[in-house]
Amino acid sequence: MYNQHKQTRSLRYFIKQKTSHQRRWAGYFQYFFKQRTPAEVLVFGFASIIVIGTLLLSLPIATKTGEYPGFINTLFTSASAVCVTGLVVVDTGTFWSLFGQLVIMLLIQIGGLGFMTLMTIIFVISGRRITIKDRMVLQSSVNSKHVQGVVKFTKYIIIVSLMIEAIGAILYATVFIPEFGVAKGAYYAIFHSISSFCNAGFDLTGNFQSFTAYIHNPIINFTSCALIIVGGLGFAVTSDIYNFHSTHRLNIHSKMVLTATLFLISAGTIAFLVLEYNNPATLQSLSLPNKLMTAFYQSVTTRTAGSNTISQFDLTRTSKLVTIILMFIGASPGSTGGGVKTTTFAVLLLSLKRVFTGGKDINIYGRRISTETIQRAFAIVLTALILNSIIIVLLTLLEPNIPGLSLVFEVYSAYSTVGLSCNVTTQLGSISKLLIIFNMFTGRVGPLTIAYVITRREHGNKQQGNYKLPKGNILLG
Repeated sequence: MYNQHKQTRSLRYFIKQKTSHQRRWAGYFQYFFKQRTPAEVLVFGFASIIVIGTLLLSLPIATKTGEYPGFINTLFTSASAVCVTGLVVVDTGTFWSLFGQLVIMLLIQIGGLGFMTLMTIIFVISGRRITIKDRMVLQSSVNSKHVQGVVKFTKYIIIVSLMIEAIGAILYATVFIPEFGVAKGAYYAIFHSISSFCNAGFDLTGNFQSFTAYIHNPIINFTSCALIIVGGLGFAVTSDIYNFHSTHRLNIHSKMVLTATLFLISAGTIAFLVLEYNNPATLQSLSLPNKLMTAFYQSVTTRTAGSNTISQFDLTRTSKLVTIILMFIGASPGSTGGGVKTTTFAVLLLSLKRVFTGGKDINIYGRRISTETIQRAFAIVLTALILNSIIIVLLTLLEPNIPGLSLVFEVYSAYSTVGLSCNVTTQLGSISKLLIIFNMFTGRVGPLTIAYVITRREHGNKQQGNYKLPKGNILLG
């Protein structure tokens, strides 16, 4: 009886200590938040996860042979997973052990849902109160319009993501379990469902072949496309669609995202079908239905997914250029994808239309787009173009033996967190890999977010002073 009482007290002490440690760590996180702006929290948060992933992948048990891949390659893999890119310097299926693959899968899940989503889970489990400052960081992380209800929205993100990934895993399992057996097939299904929904592009098929072996399989093709599209729409849009049965309306953001997504996927499918129709290395040998399915997959995967059913190296030059354009535009705000975003692309087109037609305001769906939104769209695109141009120039100097178009393809794939490659990634030198890592990280957290960290200014701060300088006339064009 005495021993039983002693064991009970020991168990209570252990639980109390464990809870105490959880609360202490949550307290450290909250103290960190109080000292940092929301932009700084996001940047440092993602960077911290990448560092932790690098350390875990550096362990001997992370590789099948115990071989250390080197710091740069480990950092590259961790950054690619957290930034949900999919560019790899070693083959995921054959180089990493089960432990290493599970670490990569966890990093993809954290990177896809967002650093602050993970922090919210920690706060809820530890019982810590989520402050107004925490909610402001969450608002910035999940692209919510309002601070009010942001915690509830974050919980919605977690639940919906897990449900969609579960459905995707079940569909994948119908192919992988008959092929690999129950245990391995189920594991493959879960891994690829998470990778596809988070628009990561990592795969376990081996030898850098992605889904090329399943080019004729409609379940793999359409399941992957569905996960990629839903993940790329953004959680605000999926929430709006889910609530449509009660509201009977979609907000302007959702309408713009759905319109732009439908247009880009349709235009991309037609373009790839026409450009690759007679290419013997891609579509020529396929039947017409398979050609349509493959062109559709290629159009969808350029939206920052990264998996592929045809070799990107074998695409025609024109198709590579079309792929670069689609990668640059990317997915939608608040999603698991990257790029400058579909709404940014739409706002720029509408702004261009206003210039050509001489209109005063940009109006769409009975609403006027603010000047601040237009300026932000131009800032995002211009910053991305400048950054990518600089990195392209540097890579052409560092990698003179790699074709220029392939380097351009690689740079935009990294920035837009796509993961498609023309077989270039493994050929890059250490400095070039560091440049790609920086580009992936910038593309994931956003160039303007990093700019706010450097200047220590948040978007929306009021201008200092109550005066304006005289207007200056500058000739353009």
